[in-house]
Amino acid sequence: MNTQAENVETGMELRDLLMDVDFAHRPSRSRNGSRGWDAFLRLARAFAEGSESILQELVNIAVEFCGADSAGISLEEADPSGEVKFRWVAIAGSFSRFLNGTAPGFFSPCGTCLIRGTPQLYRVTKRYYDYLGIEGEPVTDGILIPWVSEGMRGTLWVVAHESRERFDFEDYKLLESLADFAAVAIRHQIRDKAQRDHEKNAALMALVNELAHQINNPLQGLTNVVYLSRIGSQNMQFLLALASEQLERLSRLVKDLLTVSGKAADPQA
Repeated sequence: MNTQAENVETGMELRDLLMDVDFAHRPSRSRNGSRGWDAFLRLARAFAEGSESILQELVNIAVEFCGADSAGISLEEADPSGEVKFRWVAIAGSFSRFLNGTAPGFFSPCGTCLIRGTPQLYRVTKRYYDYLGIEGEPVTDGILIPWVSEGMRGTLWVVAHESRERFDFEDYKLLESLADFAAVAIRHQIRDKAQRDHEKNAALMALVNELAHQINNPLQGLTNVVYLSRIGSQNMQFLLALASEQLERLSRLVKDLLTVSGKAADPQA
């Protein structure tokens, strides 16, 4: 028995992959018996090298090893208004031009996949892209795998644009393992970024404290000049020169402090 949800108006069709009899009976393609091992060797190598492109390597592998026209990783996020969206954080193949693009959470195959919490087969016609206001090739066969990692959620997906039976159960099993790896990689990247941000902030605070200490010296000098002028020092030219020197020094330090503050406020710095 097939479980199917098709919306003629939106052009989206989603079916529970594990409950779909037709999918279960698709013939398996001939493939290298070490395909899974080869895929994870590549991922492990990229991970061990600390590559920041691990997610891109993952979707490259999905395209290559599953014979997909495109593959990607979608990450659920909320915008400042609280509206849920999906951001395509890694894409390979025909949809590469949509990298870092977003789709509304309430109107996307990814959102339905996460609500159901199970792998989905899906197809998308041109009507879906018309709604989003973008140009995209129809999806004639696709697989969505949900993943969850420490409060973050998303999907790993592969699509074909011509064949209606491009993928088989062996592809699903590989994608399921890749989705687990994607969750681990994203968790690692977020923790690594948090650690780098912490170290950056600690270094900036140390520099701010040092500049604040240096600023105190010319301020103290100016305080002394003001005191001497008040008690009627006879050498006013000397005091004015000393005050000018301390003000110039203070101005340089304040500029340095403002530069450091600007870097602290800039997340890309």
